[in-house]
This record gives sequence, C-alpha cells and structure tokens, in this order.
Amino acid sequence: MSKKFGYSSVFLSLAVAGLVATIMTPARAFPPFFKEFQAKYVKADSKDEKDIAFAKAVDGAKCAVCHAGPNKKVRNDYGKQVAKLLNKGDQKNATKIQESLDKVAAIKSNAKDPKAPTYGDKIAGGKLPSGK
Repeated sequence: MSKKFGYSSVFLSLAVAGLVATIMTPARAFPPFFKEFQAKYVKADSKDEKDIAFAKAVDGAKCAVCHAGPNKKVRNDYGKQVAKLLNKGDQKNATKIQESLDKVAAIKSNAKDPKAPTYGDKIAGGKLPSGK
C-alpha cells in the first residue's frame, strides 16, 4: 500500500509541476500574439505605400517581429518587452494582448539613448519594432 501511495504522490507532484510550468512559460511564438500584432498595426486595406511596405515586412518577418533567429526561445529587444507582459496562458485573451502591445509601444527602443524612438514610433514610421 505504501508503494502505491508513494507513486501517487510522485505522479501528482509531477503533474502539478507540469501545470505550473505550462502556465508560467514566458510568451513564445504563439499565433494569437502575432495575429493581434497584425490586427493592431497592419492596415491591410491601405493604399499608402508605407502601409503596404510595412504589411509586407510584417508578413515576411512573421515570428521575427519578436524573435531573433530560428530558436523561438531567443527574443529580440521588442520581444523581450512583450514577454515581460504576456505568457502562454494569455493566448485567448485578446484584450490583454492588445493592452500589452500598447504598453510596449510606449517603451523606448533603446533605453540607453534618450533620443531613441519608442517601439510605437518605429511602427508608426513603417519599420518593424526590432528593426534598426
């Protein structure tokens, strides 16, 4: 009987630890985050050349809007800011995603340079937030 209880306790502990790890995982390349980024910043119906170019850049960048390189655990500076506010459990919360994008848009793209544009300024200027 004690072996059964011991195995049950271990299994339960592992299950709880797995659940906590899943909920607390920082944001990675999740389609809802990219979809909300597009909804907020890409003007699909615009005829303005700057908007068209930005839409193409976002479509080409896809995960690279927030990530650097093929390893989706590596984020660019913009992605690091987004990851501070969102986690895997936020995928279905469009309101929280949009609010987080607004908060990150207000952050300077280079904290060491007081003249650096905010991420929102870069996006408004037709540049990817992580672009130079």
